[in-house]
Amino acid sequence: MKKVAIIGATTWGSTLGQMLAKKGVEVALWARTEVEAKTLRGTIANTQPPAEFSILTSLEQVLQSAATVIYAVPAQRLRQNVRSTARFLDNSVILVSAAKGLEAESGKRMSEVIAEEVPFAVAQRICALSGPNLSKEINSGLPAVSVVACNNLDIAKQVRELLSCPGFSVYVSDDIVGVELCGALKNVIAIGAGILDGLGLGNNAKAAFITLGWSEVVRLGVALGAKASTFYGIAGLGDLIATGSSPLSRNYHVGYELARGKSLSEVRTSMKQVAEGVDTAIAAYRLVGKLRLTAPIIDLIYGVLFESLPPAEVAKRFTNGITPDALL
Repeated sequence: MKKVAIIGATTWGSTLGQMLAKKGVEVALWARTEVEAKTLRGTIANTQPPAEFSILTSLEQVLQSAATVIYAVPAQRLRQNVRSTARFLDNSVILVSAAKGLEAESGKRMSEVIAEEVPFAVAQRICALSGPNLSKEINSGLPAVSVVACNNLDIAKQVRELLSCPGFSVYVSDDIVGVELCGALKNVIAIGAGILDGLGLGNNAKAAFITLGWSEVVRLGVALGAKASTFYGIAGLGDLIATGSSPLSRNYHVGYELARGKSLSEVRTSMKQVAEGVDTAIAAYRLVGKLRLTAPIIDLIYGVLFESLPPAEVAKRFTNGITPDALL
């Protein structure tokens, strides 16, 4: 198999790299510094990484002869990272976003960011990877399923063949808008789910909260050009269930800790990894306003994150009813 380059020494980037290398794919992963590279090498040493997996600090070396490039970086840093790689790419390379977020300032999806920063790239060769993929479970050998989306299904199928391995099944979709929005916006709803659990409101309330919130996400997604059916598949409902209920979810963790009395800055400082839903909430809130949609759940989550709305107020407003007729 042809070489794969992974941009980003994140947990997900490392997980994908090890999965590919174990099936015999040559993998080169880019780390920003030698310290970061050394740390990652030490982390994966215990898992007996295959010889095909190299961790380098030279972008040119990582991207040399790569047929597929996977960007496994936080959403808010994607543009900067893609811009750095552009000079080493040509229009034959398949570009895959593994980031789950929307750019806070522009509200753009990751594939849109890639297309802007690599203008010579063929749009039909830009893909998005998303699904219920908690890295810790996958690293432990537990089974998982994901979705790769592309406007060109033939390219999506190539990426599926590349990534599929025992215990990790990959489906394909031509709704890249929907798949990316699912992966990004479920993080926002997961923060809300964490808030309700942190407040101890029980599973009944949380189930209703998630359902109402997801109905807002579906309407927003359709307004942005996605297929409604995508939101009820693996990339949508599947990812929502995992992210909105697992303590392994960084976004759920943020909501839970906020409800327990910590400030957003305290929670973010204490985390080693990025909770994408925080910045994506900004983009979601602005898109809702721009499209003149009704989204009280998204408004509440944004209020807690950025307008000093006490988490207890979420419980009060939610349990007193949030215009349910307008939501369903």
